[in-house]
Amino acid sequence: MSEDSEKEDYSDRTISDEDESDEDTFMKFVSEDIHQCALLTADSISDPFFPRTTQILLEYQLGRWVPRLRKPRDLYGVSSSGPLGPTRWPYHCEVIDEKVQHIDWTPSYPEPVYIPTGLEMEPLYPNSKEDTVVYLAEDAYKEPCFVYSRVGGNRTPLKQPVDNCDDTLMFEARFESGNLQKVVKVAEYEYQLTVRPDLFTSKHTQWYYFQVTNTQAEIVYRFTITNFTKPASLYNRGMRPLFYSEKEANTHNIGWQRIGDQIKYYRNNQGQDGRHYFSLTWTFQFPHNKDTCYFAHCYPYTYTNLQEYLSSINNDPVRSKFCKIRVLCHTIARNMVYVLTITSPLRNTDTRKRKAVILTARVHPGETNSSWIIKGFLDYILGDSSDAQLLRDTFIFKVVPMLNPDGVIVGNYRCSLAGQDLNRNYTSLLKESYPSVWYTRNMIHRLMEKQEVILYCDLHGHSKKENIFMYGCDSSGRCKALYLQQRIFPLMLSKNCPDKFSFSACKFNIQKSKEGTGRVVMWKMGIRNSFTMEATFCGSTLGNKRGTHFNTKDLESMGYHFCDSLLDYCDPDRTKYYQCLKELEEMEKHINLEKVLDDSDTSLKEITLDLESSSRGSDSSESNDSQTDLLKLSSQIKNKKKHLKTKERNSTVESHQNSREEEQEVCDKGHLVQRHKESNADVEDIRTNVSDDCIFNYFRRQFPNQDL
Repeated sequence: MSEDSEKEDYSDRTISDEDESDEDTFMKFVSEDIHQCALLTADSISDPFFPRTTQILLEYQLGRWVPRLRKPRDLYGVSSSGPLGPTRWPYHCEVIDEKVQHIDWTPSYPEPVYIPTGLEMEPLYPNSKEDTVVYLAEDAYKEPCFVYSRVGGNRTPLKQPVDNCDDTLMFEARFESGNLQKVVKVAEYEYQLTVRPDLFTSKHTQWYYFQVTNTQAEIVYRFTITNFTKPASLYNRGMRPLFYSEKEANTHNIGWQRIGDQIKYYRNNQGQDGRHYFSLTWTFQFPHNKDTCYFAHCYPYTYTNLQEYLSSINNDPVRSKFCKIRVLCHTIARNMVYVLTITSPLRNTDTRKRKAVILTARVHPGETNSSWIIKGFLDYILGDSSDAQLLRDTFIFKVVPMLNPDGVIVGNYRCSLAGQDLNRNYTSLLKESYPSVWYTRNMIHRLMEKQEVILYCDLHGHSKKENIFMYGCDSSGRCKALYLQQRIFPLMLSKNCPDKFSFSACKFNIQKSKEGTGRVVMWKMGIRNSFTMEATFCGSTLGNKRGTHFNTKDLESMGYHFCDSLLDYCDPDRTKYYQCLKELEEMEKHINLEKVLDDSDTSLKEITLDLESSSRGSDSSESNDSQTDLLKLSSQIKNKKKHLKTKERNSTVESHQNSREEEQEVCDKGHLVQRHKESNADVEDIRTNVSDDCIFNYFRRQFPNQDL
């Protein structure tokens, strides 16, 4: 059942409860004086009076047929009474029987980025017939477009070019989310790899995820992927590939870790049809002999991982009370797109009083970091903390955790099985071609007729910039107050997470090529706070995290910080809101506009707050003078943030705050009071005066438990 086909309400009665109560009432009526004698489906009766359907059950009782509806089965996509929906592949895709699983593990120490020595090699591989092809997946070229799908795909894979040799590595990627097209052995311990383009396209070679077996320990192997298409990459900024060893997982409980030496990303000599390709090379020593290992571009998160996670929620008697899982629609391969509605059960209250917040993720299947952020968000919002309860009491959350399951299953980086980028087609009317974004837009449109949607955020991964940041919407025709207000939530997020989130990397303009994205379409529909959150594939350049990779827990923590910032943004006491608004005005005043205007035709509003447009993220080593002023001011803002959090909320999430407490210093109260007086001077027309003692009392009190 699609989200489009049901009239959804937010009463404390769920649809399943409603169905069961109706069925019980009906059966009580027909069973008062009759006993069951027979049970048939309606299509088994030849009488034309009965419709041909399997949804109506007929009970022959006391000489007459009594119809009743069959109990819904798999109505919500996940069911405690049955298996998950099967994973469907394009019929020609070869899929191995082995199910790949990884343990959830976080390194005990931050993993540093790779520092180039300047001596890294740039291997170039001329085509040679003498080289040995050790792996070849031909499924990408069997069909020019998607035809139909089948459960499990093609279970009769072709035999590999070589058998298991004594010293040759064996490769495999024909599993869920796997991507590897071809492997050639060019030397005894050196392998040339190519990744498969997105299915039914000839581009988007970025995501890789493959298995290696028949390993030898303490041997230096070299791997080179030769068909990347992006000129710039985080691999040239210190990013390392990810590695997983099954023996390490089984014996030492160690999961995914960053590895590699002599890492280099460079342009190679394989340009064809006017296109240039780029290579990634690295060396590595396996820790064990005869091990089964994996390499990946980012931490994998498959469609099966999502289904198992949703099933655990559905089977939890507590979380399932305020998290309802529905099937938004089916993809063109007939995989389910799920939508979660999270809110406290409503009792005798008007649903319009609760405002809505919408989150979506994995419209680009290779950006797996967005799934880890969504998981962190769901873990927190479905938890038992007082703040999570407050959020559920205050808002209705709509979450679409995986918009492109087809692409996730087959190991695409960017496209769906239509061969198109779904995040450029939110304006499309082609429901059959882009069902997930069509139904998402339609669901949001209907929701806006009932509730005010205060925030929309689509989660992504970024392949060129460090840190985590946001893209927002703005136009030159908007008033100053409005375009500053749209920057308040990202600014609050940067304060709550100063070692991961970079406000200076945020941008708030609309490019013509992005008018079909979810962020822009939702903004034009009337959602003022409409964002794309971009999470780097690499790591941070900020605070104590500077120079280290993000792990899964770092990404999950952003889900918590999102909730924390939402509480700040919607605090009934508007002190934090207006303080951030004032700080945004201060940023404008401290930027040398003349120097920026000399080199830019951008509008004043965009120049003021969108300085960071390079791929360097928030790296201040390459900033100009005006950017340096902005970073100095941001440092002052971070010092203020110590007093922007309530003590109670800090204590309830102490585990999320360790990195922040190490970085921040205790501010002098008199200095803050003086800065607060200065910041209040220009905003008296916006809000009433608040005494300094009142402000500090507010900073120390608990967040009020009340609706907006």
